[in-house]
Amino acid sequence: MEEKMLTLEKFEEASEVVKRVTLETKLIYSSYFSEQTGNKVYLKPENMQFTGAYKVRGAYYKMSTLTDEDRAKGVITASAGNHAQGVAYAAKCYGAKATIVMPTTTPLMKVNRTKSYGAEVVLYGDVYDEACEYALKLTEEKGYTFIHPFDDLTVATGQGTIAMEIFKELPLVDYILVPVGGGGLATGVSTLAKLLNPKIQVIAVEPQGANCLQESLKKGEVTTLPTVNTIADGTAVKTPGSRLFPYLQQNVDDIITVEDADLVTAFLDMVENHKMIVENSGLLTVAALKQLNVKDKKVVSVLSGGNMDIITMSSVVQQGLIFRDRIFTVSVLLPDRPGELSTVSAVIARENGNVIKLEHNQFVSINRKAAVELRITLEAFGTEHKNQIIKALEDGGYKPKLVRTNI
Repeated sequence: MEEKMLTLEKFEEASEVVKRVTLETKLIYSSYFSEQTGNKVYLKPENMQFTGAYKVRGAYYKMSTLTDEDRAKGVITASAGNHAQGVAYAAKCYGAKATIVMPTTTPLMKVNRTKSYGAEVVLYGDVYDEACEYALKLTEEKGYTFIHPFDDLTVATGQGTIAMEIFKELPLVDYILVPVGGGGLATGVSTLAKLLNPKIQVIAVEPQGANCLQESLKKGEVTTLPTVNTIADGTAVKTPGSRLFPYLQQNVDDIITVEDADLVTAFLDMVENHKMIVENSGLLTVAALKQLNVKDKKVVSVLSGGNMDIITMSSVVQQGLIFRDRIFTVSVLLPDRPGELSTVSAVIARENGNVIKLEHNQFVSINRKAAVELRITLEAFGTEHKNQIIKALEDGGYKPKLVRTNI
C-alpha cells in the first residue's frame, strides 16, 4: 500500500479523512515577523490542534488505512511526545489498544497527556532512537501493529495535508518553512507542495545539535549522527527516515540549522507578539526566518506543536530574558560600612532599574572594611537601559563588573 502513497489522489483522500480529528488552523499573518524580515510572514499554528501538534494527522490517517485485524492486535509506537499523543488519540477513536514507548527524558506533560487518551506508556532510553528499538522489540514479542512516527509513507501523507490547507488559503505562497526531526512532516509537505506548484521553495529547518537530514543530504545517503544535543526534544533524532529520504532529496530546496539560543528568543517573540505557546521544535521555523536571504516573499512558518511543560517553559523564559539583557547581574565592591547599600540602591533607582536579587559577600577580601562584594541581579528594559544603569554605577565610582546571572 505504501508505494501508492504521496500521490495527489492520496493527499486529497487524507485531507478529507483528517478533518474528522483536526481543528481548523488558519494562517495567522505576523506583522512583527514581517517587519523583522521584509517578507509577508504567515504562521500555520498546528500548536493549536486538539492534541497540541500536527502529529494527529499522520497517526489518524494511518489508523484509518489499517485492517480491523491489525487494529485488534493493538498498536505501538515510539515517540518523544507529539506522535505518542496522536497515536493514542487515534487509537481511542478506533477503540484500539495503544502502547507508547517514550524516552525517559520526555517532558512530564507529554507523558501525562498520552496516558490521558488511554494509552499504556513505557519509558525507555535517553533519546528517541533507543525508545524506537525497544518498541520494535515489543512489536515482535507481542504481535502489535507498529506505527512509525515518521518513516512511513502513509503517515507522511497524513502530515502533508498541512500543505493542502496552506495552498487553499494562500495559493501564491513562495516559501514554506517546515521543521525536521525524522522527516515525516517535511516529506509530506514538500512532496505535496511540489505537486501543487513546482516553483515553490520548501525549506527544512533542523536544530544545529540534531542536523541528521543536513548531514545525510551532504553525503547523499541516510546518515546517523553519533549524538544529538538540543532543547528541541521533538526533533532530537539521530537518523532521518530511509523510506522518506528519496522524497526529501528531491523536494527539499534548502536546509537551515538553528542554534538553541535562537529558539529561546523565538519563544519570547511568540509569547510577546502572538500570545502563543509554541514548543522548541515548533519554533525552529520562526527562528530560521532571519536566515532567509529573500525580501518581499510570502513565507509560511509551520508551528508544529505547543506541548511544552511548565518547568521547561520557565527555564526558556528566564534564559530569554537574560539573552535580551532584560535581566542581568553586576558585581560591585564597596566598603563595609552603614549606608553603602542604600547609596548603591539609590543610583539604580534613579535609572529605573528594578532589583530582583542581592548577594552580599563579606569574605571577598581579607580586609572586609576595605571591600565587600555586592552582586545585584536587575531587571531592565533591554540592552540600552542595561548600559545606562552600568554607566550610572561607574559614574558613582563603583566599577561594576558583569557576571553570570543565576536566577
